[in-house]
Amino acid sequence: MTVPHPQTREIPLDPTASALLFIDVQNFSVRREGGEFRDVSDAELAGTYGYYFDRLRDVAIPNMQRLQAAFRSAGIEVLYTTIESLTKDGRDRSLDYKITGFHVPKGSWDGKVIDEIAPADDEIVLPKSSSSVFVSTHIDYLLRNLGVRQLVISGLVTDQCVESAVRDACDLGYLVTLVSDACATYSQARHDGSLRTIKGYCRQVTTDALIAEIAAKA
Repeated sequence: MTVPHPQTREIPLDPTASALLFIDVQNFSVRREGGEFRDVSDAELAGTYGYYFDRLRDVAIPNMQRLQAAFRSAGIEVLYTTIESLTKDGRDRSLDYKITGFHVPKGSWDGKVIDEIAPADDEIVLPKSSSSVFVSTHIDYLLRNLGVRQLVISGLVTDQCVESAVRDACDLGYLVTLVSDACATYSQARHDGSLRTIKGYCRQVTTDALIAEIAAKA
């Protein structure tokens, strides 16, 4: 028997079957003193990473705050994932993270979601030890238990962990919405290139458009 299925990804959110996921918006990758940038010189920070920090401050984080408020107001589940080991020494990290040198010890400041979008007491935070949250956490199990079929994604960085989550969520049968102006990576070219690359895996909307869509369902 043929099971009916959607014919397009351009489907407005059903608030009763949706969730918002923030990816790696944490002290490690957002703060100057975070682990990713702690040993980077001021000159390199201003040159190589100047665009990234400007986009975080002026675009991505303000839009994340607006999304979080809108989803909470609509009663839609908000989840977070952060790079953080389940151990102090990081022995459980993926081989890639070990080679790269990404080490966020269990319970550390680096692993905390930034204060600007701090999780509420009963919101779910999933520590991950690989690029894709679907590989090193039980998020698929949780989303299915929550009745989620449409997953909205925002976070860092666009062409790495965000892109990995979009692809995996799509392959697992979720309708994925990527909020294009609530993500960031290290250059505009990389951000735009990633959006083009994963266009076939998700619908892409702006923060303004998505908030209006949610408001129309209220």
